[in-house]
Amino acid sequence: MPDRPNILWICTDQQRYDTLKSFGNSFAQTPNLDRFASQGTSFSNAFCQSPVCAPSRASFLTGRYPRTTRCRQNGQSIPPDELLVSTIFNRAGYRAGLAGKLHLASCSDGKVEKRTDDGYDDFAWSHHPQPDWEENAYSQWLKEKGQDWHELQGKKMSPYVQEGPPAEYHQTTWCAEKTIEFINCNQGKPWFFSFNCFDPHHPFDPPADYLSRFKPEEMPLPSEHPSEKSTKPSFQMLDRIWAHNSPGEFHTEAMTDDDRRQVCAAYLAMISLIDDQVGRILQALEKTGQDKNTVVVFMSDHGEMLGDHGIYFKGPHFYDCQLRIPLILRWPDGGIVAGRKVEGLIELVDLAPTFLDAAGLNTPSQMQGRSLLPLLLGGKEEDSCRQEVYSEYYNSWTHGDAYGTMLRTKKEKIIVYHGTNQGEFYDLEKDPEEFFNLWDDPNSQDKKHTLLMRCFDASVFTMDPHPPRLGPY
Repeated sequence: MPDRPNILWICTDQQRYDTLKSFGNSFAQTPNLDRFASQGTSFSNAFCQSPVCAPSRASFLTGRYPRTTRCRQNGQSIPPDELLVSTIFNRAGYRAGLAGKLHLASCSDGKVEKRTDDGYDDFAWSHHPQPDWEENAYSQWLKEKGQDWHELQGKKMSPYVQEGPPAEYHQTTWCAEKTIEFINCNQGKPWFFSFNCFDPHHPFDPPADYLSRFKPEEMPLPSEHPSEKSTKPSFQMLDRIWAHNSPGEFHTEAMTDDDRRQVCAAYLAMISLIDDQVGRILQALEKTGQDKNTVVVFMSDHGEMLGDHGIYFKGPHFYDCQLRIPLILRWPDGGIVAGRKVEGLIELVDLAPTFLDAAGLNTPSQMQGRSLLPLLLGGKEEDSCRQEVYSEYYNSWTHGDAYGTMLRTKKEKIIVYHGTNQGEFYDLEKDPEEFFNLWDDPNSQDKKHTLLMRCFDASVFTMDPHPPRLGPY
């Protein structure tokens, strides 16, 4: 096995699992990512540890759970004593770089988010495309090209879809440009790079030519059952009216079927742009001869409701469309199996120890994930995959009284909304789309209580393993 591979970590924002053709979406236009999946190992059941940005990112960048990192909310800064995997690689002699989001601290004061020792030597920061702070490196790039983001906006297609900047001036393209620049400038030495574009995060605003590739009338409607509304928690009832329970922002309740189909088309168009830019990045690796000994991962921080169950965006919701993300890893020289699809359950906390294992670096004892490298090299799923996955939401974004924990097995899922006497329980074998909430079903109480105990156990077993015990007393 080669020493010191490069690490290229491609992370999109708010991209659900079922958005690639190779992951089962017949409407998707993702040839580059589909080809990439054929060259590596993909995961059908990879789950994030929080359904919103900052807690999820803090979790997979540290290999620890949100409750452990203490970065449990958007707008909450990760404590400076948390050790990021990028920092570990940097201290081991890797050149580290980032383009796009980091989102481990508040971005709401008009300034670049306050950084801890994150290890990034090259830090091209752009939390989102809108030019609402001077430190936005994407805005600076546009200015150098004589462009203004506001003037680049296209036609408003509906209250829900807007044509965004042309592809050549798009933030996703800028992220790819910075990534390619880093790849070209760091040949012959080990490096670690994070590509963190904002797409396909709302607003739904792809370039006009990408939007034209998808016919709204051909798009599927969201997944919803007419009887489910009456059995779901109060947070969902509110978000069915206005996304994020924010009146005036995105009027979900007023949407027509045409609106829903148009949003689906726009979302897939944004992913098609991502696909083209990922293709450019992979081509740059090949041209510089770095493709064979670079661990490339493609993933997202969490999913998107996209109208399923009557909800858009994200929030204290633990459906698979919100927690399950596309995950693909490739490393030809290292022996990652090509063309394999793993069906077993894994968590994103497992990524950081996997990268360290691939590079021959020690995994700190405070990391709670476990390396997937044996599985990636051809090991059995039963030896590396999990029996259950766990996720958390602690007043993390919307709904200040929402404190939820979720545990999911292959066959069942339970969600507890603490302090409210509300919850959800699903039989995933009979109800894979999570329509029928069995929380109050009298015939399901024994199974529910068994899974409640497992969920409570998971919340205890994810406590911080540090500080270590130094003696018997």
